[in-house]
Amino acid sequence: MPSNNTTPQRRLDRALDSLASAFSGATARQDEAQCDCHWGSEEELSLLKQPGTQLGLDLLDRTWNAPDWKDDGAILRRILPEFSRALAAGLVEPLFGMHEVGQSFARGRWQEWPALQSAAMWEFLHAWWAHTLSDTSSAVPAHEVLALCAEASGTLTPWLAAWEANHHPVASQHLAAAVAHWECDLLGDEFPWETGKNKDSLRGELASWLARCAPARLRALEAPDELMHCVRLVGLPGPVRWSDPHFPNRHRHYSQG
Repeated sequence: MPSNNTTPQRRLDRALDSLASAFSGATARQDEAQCDCHWGSEEELSLLKQPGTQLGLDLLDRTWNAPDWKDDGAILRRILPEFSRALAAGLVEPLFGMHEVGQSFARGRWQEWPALQSAAMWEFLHAWWAHTLSDTSSAVPAHEVLALCAEASGTLTPWLAAWEANHHPVASQHLAAAVAHWECDLLGDEFPWETGKNKDSLRGELASWLARCAPARLRALEAPDELMHCVRLVGLPGPVRWSDPHFPNRHRHYSQG
């Protein structure tokens, strides 16, 4: 674990360096194949079978996004040194959201890798999350990094715990922005991003956490009344929420009568 005087930027830099070291010699399987009509050329595929060769953003994007590799873990290990830096710099732009990247990480089954490799991956995710929460102009919005980390790890819990433990006003500002982004989904009993996991359980965990942790932080920011009512309402059962006088009229179609 980093020492208390390690800045978030320094922690992230070290995590990125550790990933580069841990996976510097990684390659795709020599028998790996892809569709040259939809994915790319044989020449590009051969680059994945060579260690250390720079791939560039376009090839990285096609590679992490492809769901049909023979060995997703080997592909992920091959691209991580370059891909992690592109992610942290905000250069990766998934079609629907960063949860897609998290799901590609999960396909690589990285938690089953040898201890040093899986530890490097864990530290990257935690370091990037800590850096995001501390950065006033983070390259990727906090709600997007949260979605990636949750999908990659299979759980919301440690990421919400880290957010709760970070009492800096910047982390609270990110929370206010996230609530505004999630409002429509959460008020309508939906989870804010597509996931293959139990949406109801995840929505309940996120809503309960917001109802418990967000009000005091939003009050300290002098957040608008609408946002304050939102975090209160998302913690209420559906019928109680819909009948509340502060339930927004634009969401009344969620009411069950």
